[in-house]
Amino acid sequence: MRLLPQLLGKAVTGLMRLLTGAQARWVGCGPAPTQRIYFANHTSHGDFVLIWTCLPPSLRAMTRPVAGADYWLAGGLRRYLITNVLNGVLIDRDKATRTRDPIEVILAALGEGWSLIVFPEGTRNVGAELLPFRSGIYHVARQRPEVELVPVWIDNLNRVLPKGDVLPVPLLCSATFGTPTRLREGEGKDAFLARLCRAILALRPA
Repeated sequence: MRLLPQLLGKAVTGLMRLLTGAQARWVGCGPAPTQRIYFANHTSHGDFVLIWTCLPPSLRAMTRPVAGADYWLAGGLRRYLITNVLNGVLIDRDKATRTRDPIEVILAALGEGWSLIVFPEGTRNVGAELLPFRSGIYHVARQRPEVELVPVWIDNLNRVLPKGDVLPVPLLCSATFGTPTRLREGEGKDAFLARLCRAILALRPA
């Protein structure tokens, strides 16, 4: 039963490479089997697929994207991909209907040993600068201070599939991985979030 998801996983990464080149640039660290939270700018629904594709297969197998249930469970194909192929950690972003706190869901996945891909902006950003970071990553870092936080800058993917478009346009894209960090002793939420924002922006191409 796992054969189909495995084949589809190869198809997804193959398609991403075909459309984007999916270049991985490890400038602040190397690909290592350390439990990590990869946190990145968010410009496209394909962002975590690009990061996932850029990871070596051994790391891809231990890394799960954190994704909004409202989008990924909206259709049969999306539901199958996120559940069976991409192994997503789904969170309910609607406070009025959710039955479980998103932080609790993320911490449970970390407790099982998974690495995660997250987007602190919380929603796709079509602007040149980052949106204010949500506080979730701070609360996770407080409770799991041993997990490495790795900044990632995703470049050009928003032009492959702009918001509102249906058909992708092949363009060269990259994911640049920066220096791992952690919550510092005594560091407050605002200072922490600002530091993570700067860590991502420092990876932008000159």
